[in-house]
Amino acid sequence: MRAPRQLIVIGDSGVVGWGDRERGGWCERLRGHWMEMPDAPLIYGLGVRGDGLEAVSARWEREWACRGELRRKKPEALLLSVGLNDTARVGRIDGRQPLDAQAFRFGFEQLLRSIQPHGSVFVLGLTPVDEQAMPFADCLWYSNSDIALHEAQIEEACLEADVPYLCLHRAMQADPDWLQWLEPDGIHLNALGHSWIEQRLRSWSALQQWAGLQPLQQVMPC
Repeated sequence: MRAPRQLIVIGDSGVVGWGDRERGGWCERLRGHWMEMPDAPLIYGLGVRGDGLEAVSARWEREWACRGELRRKKPEALLLSVGLNDTARVGRIDGRQPLDAQAFRFGFEQLLRSIQPHGSVFVLGLTPVDEQAMPFADCLWYSNSDIALHEAQIEEACLEADVPYLCLHRAMQADPDWLQWLEPDGIHLNALGHSWIEQRLRSWSALQQWAGLQPLQQVMPC
């Protein structure tokens, strides 16, 4: 019996599924969908609330290496969903960010280079926020202009590294109802938002072709 391929999904609270009280988030939704299909890859959702790029960079290899299931086998692919927490302004609306755009770009390029020799890499963009709900936790200010700038660094780094990338920020804001897909805190997605991302992943030809599945439909570019 051939062992199924494995996809590691690593990132922040979006990967955890925070806010989706119905089905546990977009990663869990996709995992459940793939479980219904013969020979579809297994998904390990490895999100940690509050994680930024530096935290993910520090833990990805350990997480990846211990989930091979069989001796000398390692997961074949990794899906990255990180960066939103690096955009936050700390303490005040014009405060410092954990990683500004330039530092984030440098770190993200390093992360891609470290992962690529080990398997396929896929990258998700960042989701927008409701700026009227800021500050988050009384100390963090997120803005869509900062998020757009960081997502641009992700997109450019993926383009240079020839890594499949799925934009979210512009695509989500293109829907007139997108603010209804957020939790009252203005940052985390609710069940509607997680469902939107799941459908987008199921329509992403790069990921679905790696999985040996037929895309639900061709995802529209941003």
